[in-house]
Amino acid sequence: MLKWALIFFVISLIAGFFGFSGISAATATIARVLFGIALVIFVIFLILALMAGQAIL
Repeated sequence: MLKWALIFFVISLIAGFFGFSGISAATATIARVLFGIALVIFVIFLILALMAGQAIL
């Protein structure tokens, strides 16, 4: 998911450089949403891993 967020971010930068502000804004929003989802999933897995570690010890 982070890979797709990075791809959309690069597309946003390139589109912004060439003056396509609408496409740039849309792809930046998509990149932000994907990054947010990836961050939430990471935090959930981190909490689950810590809880599993506590259960083993």
